[in-house]
Amino acid sequence: MFTRQKIAVFIDGCFWHACPEHFVMPRSNPAYWVPKIEGNQRRDRETNDALRAAGWTVTRFWEHDPPAQVADRIAAVVRELAS
Repeated sequence: MFTRQKIAVFIDGCFWHACPEHFVMPRSNPAYWVPKIEGNQRRDRETNDALRAAGWTVTRFWEHDPPAQVADRIAAVVRELAS
């Protein structure tokens, strides 16, 4: 979180947040996993909406995103909002 600029940064895990590139739903116990993963995604959307409604800029990245690219994107958002 960059509180002065109101920027929220999330690094989402591919499994827990259902990355479209890497996520595979477990075959065992789908009655547990489907609602769990869908609930995580719903909570992410609700969190994004609540933060945006409060004037925050929300950035989300996947755990597999190259750290240098993530850092560059965050720096760009900070610079953009500072100007």
